[in-house]
Amino acid sequence: MQRVTLQNRLTLFAAIGVGTAVALVSVAAYFTVLRSLYSELDEQLISRANVIADSALGQGIELERQSAAIFAAIDLRVGLAETLPDGRVKVTSPLNSPQVPVGPEEISVITGQLDHSVRTDARSDQRVIAVPVYRNAALVVAQPLKPTRDTLGRLAWVLFAVGGAGIVLAAAGGLAVARTAIRPVQRLTKAAEHVARTGDLQPIPVTSEDDELARLTNSFNAMLGALADSQERQRRLVADAGHELRTPLTSLRTNLELLVASQQADARYRLSDEDRAEIYADVRAQIEELTTLIGDLVELARDDAPLVVHESVELVDVVERALDRARRRAPGVSLDIRLRPWTLVGDANALERAVMNLLDNAVKWSPPDGRVRVELRQAGAQAVVLEVADSGPGIAESDLPHVFERFYRSTEARTLPGSGLGLAIVKQVAERHGGTVTAGRSHEGGALMSLWLPGNPSETFHSDGFPEHQN
Repeated sequence: MQRVTLQNRLTLFAAIGVGTAVALVSVAAYFTVLRSLYSELDEQLISRANVIADSALGQGIELERQSAAIFAAIDLRVGLAETLPDGRVKVTSPLNSPQVPVGPEEISVITGQLDHSVRTDARSDQRVIAVPVYRNAALVVAQPLKPTRDTLGRLAWVLFAVGGAGIVLAAAGGLAVARTAIRPVQRLTKAAEHVARTGDLQPIPVTSEDDELARLTNSFNAMLGALADSQERQRRLVADAGHELRTPLTSLRTNLELLVASQQADARYRLSDEDRAEIYADVRAQIEELTTLIGDLVELARDDAPLVVHESVELVDVVERALDRARRRAPGVSLDIRLRPWTLVGDANALERAVMNLLDNAVKWSPPDGRVRVELRQAGAQAVVLEVADSGPGIAESDLPHVFERFYRSTEARTLPGSGLGLAIVKQVAERHGGTVTAGRSHEGGALMSLWLPGNPSETFHSDGFPEHQN
């Protein structure tokens, strides 16, 4: 079964709405005119009956002596109805004039039960009026209804024609309005089909100023912009990942080929035990580097993903778990810890990964006997900041705007292990939790990383201040 399009539905609704209104107005007009015509006819008949009764019968002029032509000229039928002693009703009419119908209503007027009567005689299709003349007598006046019915018939045809024309015009107007209203939607449909077919995410021109269709177009353009931005970030991620993976993979392949070639029976040279151990160590380091890089890439592949895990997280517990891992990785670096209990809704694993990346960055840049300050303090009514400050050389002013970019590594950092994705992951986790991260210089002279997050003070917080831990 073929579905009716939106344009045809709008046209059909307009035609039905106008048609219903026209039909109601036409019916009301028809019955209003009908009542008006019948009321006017009744008033004329009653007036003429009273005139005839007063002028002719009141002067004793017998009705049968009246000329029928006089009444025929005004399309009138007249008769005098009387009751005889035996109870029969005698009707006297002008010479050669059709006899008027007499029924129970007229007899009630003759007997004095009614002061007058008005009715329609269905058999003769006449309007019949009866008025009393004297005791036991009434003047009955009748007029054919054909002229009145002809007038009502012409009125019905006029109303039908006007109503039909109104419905046609309403359908045409509804079609024009529907086409105008549907045109922007059709443009959006074609644009969506074009995007699905070609992948071209060009925005659609906004033709109106400020209406529902303009807002719909702007929303569609915003969606296209978000898709284009997401695609661009994906392309950059793939390009950067390919570049970063190429170097360790090439080195790993070279080392493995060298090991395999040295073990061939016809090999021209043999590796010493020291060279082989060195190559094995190099291979293990490259595998660890690839493992770390792939893990970071998987984490970044969730870029702009909505927060999936919604649970209450005690931030102090997250920081302490990350601190335990940092102590095992860098036992020579001392930690100055100040933590204030704080609760927020989020992903505990992602937050621990972000805090761990900040601590790894601080440990990497601190000297072997250096000191790292970790402080979690309230920074507003519903905000907290985690500051991680190291005692290293700090971040150059030219590098500060770029430290949270993917794969960005300063000149000094290129000789150190790492993929350049750790701080980018911190930024992503912060934004997914409604926060942010900044970089600067600490009072100790090294780098200062500040992770800002929303939330509320934990109920375990005491008024005597936040607990301080020294390591």
